[in-house]
Amino acid sequence: MFKADDYRLRIKALTDTLDEAAYALDIEEQKRRRAEILEEQQKETVWNDLELSAKLGRELSVIENKIAVVDGSRKAIADASEIVSLIEETGEEELIPELDEMLQTAEKDIEETRIRALLRGKYDTANALLSLHAGAGGTEACDWTGMLYRMYCRYCESMNFKVFELDREAGDEAGIKRVDFRVEGVNAYGFLKAEMGVHRLVRISPFDANKRRHTSFASLEVMPQVEDDGEIVIDDKDIRIDIYHSGGAGGQNVNKVASAVRITHFPTGIVVQCQNERSQLQNKAMCFEMLRAKLLEKKIEERAAADSALKGDVKKIEWGSQIRSYVFCPYTLVKDHRTGYEKGDVQAVMDGDIQDFIIDYLKKA
Repeated sequence: MFKADDYRLRIKALTDTLDEAAYALDIEEQKRRRAEILEEQQKETVWNDLELSAKLGRELSVIENKIAVVDGSRKAIADASEIVSLIEETGEEELIPELDEMLQTAEKDIEETRIRALLRGKYDTANALLSLHAGAGGTEACDWTGMLYRMYCRYCESMNFKVFELDREAGDEAGIKRVDFRVEGVNAYGFLKAEMGVHRLVRISPFDANKRRHTSFASLEVMPQVEDDGEIVIDDKDIRIDIYHSGGAGGQNVNKVASAVRITHFPTGIVVQCQNERSQLQNKAMCFEMLRAKLLEKKIEERAAADSALKGDVKKIEWGSQIRSYVFCPYTLVKDHRTGYEKGDVQAVMDGDIQDFIIDYLKKA
């Protein structure tokens, strides 16, 4: 039997959640800013400045995405409300499955809008630069770093983010010692910044003939990719630029052209390198972006040092420093109320926004 009041209460709850998210996103201000950008894009000075034009275009895209999501959710709620009234008046209960599907889609969209409303940090909308490093554990740690890299690539794919590998150092026997990569997408840094820290894996080692339990560590750095707006100043006398041959598979560009670039920043000791682009100039430009991002991260840390809000204390990549543990040995015979996994399933002991994704991925790996 169709209960219209139950559906109306459900629609009312969705409307309240959407109103809160729209208020947090300040949609009215976003619409005002959109009008300003559209007016500014008509100016000849913007046409002649490619960098400024691209910057305004990116900002406009982010704003229009927020407005479109909120407007689309409002329309879905209005349509659902009309269907409830139609079923109530005509008694056409065959429309109930369509109504349920419409509400489920609206709930998913509104929940995503609510999450985006929480990402209001200064750099949350920026692209992210990530760096994975193997820690204590030798070959095991390198293999674990490779697993984490594949996992984050899969996560980014599920979020419709684009991943670009910048530099990689392979492990001696297996896996990856270090990999730098860029994630492009709306709120990429906002979604990934909580993953920063040390990740611990416990499992029966596939590299140990005696099948003993091993613990491995890997660290992840997450930095926002920011444009050169003058906030971070890099003095030429403070850096050294080294040019060298790229590593990896052979080919004319690798064997004959020194295209890889490494930049050392003397005051902080930061070293960045890139060899994935085809030309030395592109690698150099990417290195400066990475260096700028690392210096910005350091600056943000200094601002938040009092309460360790962003990163906390610098920790070694070893036991006691992890932000999350992935425990595959011993197996835990429990049923997780959040995931519904039955007894005998591998349980990953972890915290974070992508817990369910990580568990599902590692169970299938």
